[in-house]
Amino acid sequence: MTGPRPAVFNIASGTPFVDALAIGLMQRHGGGPLSLSRVTVLLPTRRACRSLREAFLRVTAGAPLLLPALRPLGDVDEEELALNGGDALEVPPAISALRRQLLLTRMIRRRAGFEHPAQAALLAAELAQLLDQVQTERVDFAALHGLVPAEFAGHWQATLEFLKIVTAQWPAVLREEGLLDPAARRNLLLAAQAERWQQSPANGPIYAAGSTGSIPATAELLKVIARLPQGAVVLPGLDQDLDDASWQALDDEPTHPQFGLKQLLHRLQVDRAEVEPWPAPGVAGAHPDRLALLRQALKPAATSDGWAVAPAPDPEALRGIVRIDAPGPQEEAGMIALLLREVLETPGRTAALVTPDRDLARRVASELARWGIDIDDSAGQPLAQTPPGAFLRLTAALIAEQAAPVPLLAALKHPLAAGGIARDRFRRRVRALERAVLRGPRPAAGVAGLVAALTAERGKHRELVAWLEEIARQAAPFAALMRQSTAPLVDLLSCHVAFAEWLAGDDGGPQLWAGEAGEAAADFIAELRLAAADLEPLPGATWPALLDVLLAGKVLRPRYGRHPRLAVWGPLEARLQQADLLILGGLNEGTWPTDAGADPWLSRPMRKTFGLAPPERRIGLAAHDFQQAAAAGNVILTRAEKVEGTPTVPSRWLLRLERFLAGRGLALESRPATDLARWQALLDRPAQIRPVAAPLPRPPLAARPRQLSVTRIEIWIRDPYAIYARYILGLKPLDPLDADPGAAERGNIIHRALDRFIGAYPEALPPDAAARLLAIGREEFAATMGRPGVRAFWWPRFERIADWFIDFEHRRRSAGTRPLASECRGRLDIAGPAGTFRLTATADRIDRLADGGLAIIDYKTGQPPSQRQVEIGLVPQLPLEAVIAAAGGFADVPAAGVAELAHLQLRGGAVAGEFKPLKADVGVLAATALDGLQRLIAAYDQLETPYQSRLIPKFLDRPGDFDHLARVAEWSAGGGGEE
Repeated sequence: MTGPRPAVFNIASGTPFVDALAIGLMQRHGGGPLSLSRVTVLLPTRRACRSLREAFLRVTAGAPLLLPALRPLGDVDEEELALNGGDALEVPPAISALRRQLLLTRMIRRRAGFEHPAQAALLAAELAQLLDQVQTERVDFAALHGLVPAEFAGHWQATLEFLKIVTAQWPAVLREEGLLDPAARRNLLLAAQAERWQQSPANGPIYAAGSTGSIPATAELLKVIARLPQGAVVLPGLDQDLDDASWQALDDEPTHPQFGLKQLLHRLQVDRAEVEPWPAPGVAGAHPDRLALLRQALKPAATSDGWAVAPAPDPEALRGIVRIDAPGPQEEAGMIALLLREVLETPGRTAALVTPDRDLARRVASELARWGIDIDDSAGQPLAQTPPGAFLRLTAALIAEQAAPVPLLAALKHPLAAGGIARDRFRRRVRALERAVLRGPRPAAGVAGLVAALTAERGKHRELVAWLEEIARQAAPFAALMRQSTAPLVDLLSCHVAFAEWLAGDDGGPQLWAGEAGEAAADFIAELRLAAADLEPLPGATWPALLDVLLAGKVLRPRYGRHPRLAVWGPLEARLQQADLLILGGLNEGTWPTDAGADPWLSRPMRKTFGLAPPERRIGLAAHDFQQAAAAGNVILTRAEKVEGTPTVPSRWLLRLERFLAGRGLALESRPATDLARWQALLDRPAQIRPVAAPLPRPPLAARPRQLSVTRIEIWIRDPYAIYARYILGLKPLDPLDADPGAAERGNIIHRALDRFIGAYPEALPPDAAARLLAIGREEFAATMGRPGVRAFWWPRFERIADWFIDFEHRRRSAGTRPLASECRGRLDIAGPAGTFRLTATADRIDRLADGGLAIIDYKTGQPPSQRQVEIGLVPQLPLEAVIAAAGGFADVPAAGVAELAHLQLRGGAVAGEFKPLKADVGVLAATALDGLQRLIAAYDQLETPYQSRLIPKFLDRPGDFDHLARVAEWSAGGGGEE
């Protein structure tokens, strides 16, 4: 290009870019109230345009001013780029990202045979990224065919064959649609504008500021602007003091901060010495020593041997830059939140977190919420994590998983759920449903399974049944489509949205689309509805996974309501922003800079031959952004030493700073993380901490229980507080959601089956005894056989138990023993100081021995207690049942002495069953147990006797049901572990 000398300026690193730009523009064009209105300024992003507007307000102290026309280069529009008064550029519209993804998904499924559309959609997103990358670099896809010789690299040949989707088929699809890829359209707009300005320069001054020209089409436009009679390019952070040897070495160092700017100057055909400083009187730049320090520390590898002779930096270079190493990401976020909160103590002071780590940004925003601070995050919030986005995903999972307890409650307990009634009524019904059938083992599949579980309780839950049936009726069209082998995406989407709208409606109407998040979700659904016809019918059950994939990458950026003095910026946004304090967070390798990674489509040599920029180019851009931010006046550098327990590697820029300073006996100021961690810990610590003693409740005698079963006596001995909570406070523990079938329920079913069998055949066993026991077992298991765990685990164990039990019965009866009673209820009244105490029992089985004595057998599907535990009185169940039997307390069992106490262990494993009699004098055991019970009754008939928690914790193999209520972890010697 020939013409006038290019006008290229530079605003040095560490200088408030937008303030300097605003002051320079006013100095050059501020002669009259209308002078600036003739000026056009092109900036990288819309956020940069807003920042420049705010800078003009600061410079003029809020005085009225006609501003220049501010246009974003990163979000071009044909009308905005037609800036010289001509007609708008005629360029076909861009295809929407969602529609492109669905079209590519269809093509991938046809070519590669993906059954699951979500997998194809993920691959389509990768193909779309390749399209954007290739078109941004303005490379011709035709060059792909010559990348790999036919006789080499078979897997690369397969890759290139697959890429025909974008090289051969995709252009035809776009021509048929009359659309363009977004990157290709942007290139056309920028190229057309460059050509228009080259042929007919604009009437007013034009400035392109803040861009590094990383996009070739943008660089070409900058080249044209720099040569316009009234045009100029303003560079961000060109290092004009970098030594010539280092400057020349940049061609082979794409990871260096100045690599991109050197490439841009080469495109502009401008020598570095020809770049002029941007005039901005009154704007203080970075301290020269800070710039010199960063320049030396980040030197290209080829010239880093200059460190040996480089002078030690002035200590002033280190003033205002602090390093903090946090133990982990959560601690890092908490410390950053504290630092940001501290800034607000000074009126008018501003601060920003600069990080590419979105997880860190969300953690910091969450920490700041404790003070009611809603911080502005330039990256926005993923739409999938907003209330409407999450609700759509949860309602899809609810139907896909057939109303399983966890997805059902996740959807029904979502804040948006109301089902057409008042939200408080809806919440009460959800809680009632949870208590009724969702706690414990999973009911049968679907809403029908829930209704069956509810109706099994003899009409106790009629209102809940009617309510569930209404939910099922509303969900029926969506559920029917989800069960189909193939269903049109449009129909799935329509039925899903209809169900979600109904479920999110309350007595005031639908609430799903309310607010900014609701509007964004509605826009996504509308866009998806238009694009859905492009995808072939898919298996209904795959819709939730596909929805998750399509939602990925959709972001909600609130329009207003954020904090005016605090912000979270990505590195690109921070390039042109300013704040009194910058916190550069997440400075670990793999985070900042991100890992260059591997291209899923092309190897590095193939990328180079094809003409694509090396992956390290992104690291160079990140390095430039780091250098820009680190040159600011007050900077804090933070990182986490471990992530998920794995040690991390500090960012290469931190390591270089550290090594360069260490060679001169210097170091960055390090604010001890322990100080901030201590403050962070104090935020969650009560203002006053008093040691908690074990609870010692002493309820009135009238409230104390006068009846307990023999199984509760053991609890009374070991953990009296559990008796207090259960029988005096009336509390019951909740089972976990969707629990594995528990041992207690399995034991009850087996007990019932054996009881029925013994009752049916008290004398002789039938020839087909095992088959008859299995038939009885099937009847008892029938109500639970629909549960996967029961059919897979319980029933096979019972089959083994049945075989062993029949063999046991044959051997026992052949010795003259006969069953006398099964599941036999008994009781015994015992005199106590405060009145009669009733002991109750249900003996699993009482046998008559050959000599006339009684044997009491307790079925155990779990681990029975040891004989030692029985002898010392910790497990008095069987001895107390012997006391009741001797007194004639069991129905239909005449009073008689008990000669045998035994546990019948029924595991159903490799050893299906085992008979374990207690080898001790039954009379002594019974007398000892009765004496112990009488003394226990007498003690608790005294008002001063408390119901103490975990009185005898020995042999307790699991936490008690009420340990959390008794706050055991706070007062026990082991902090909730071993006492």
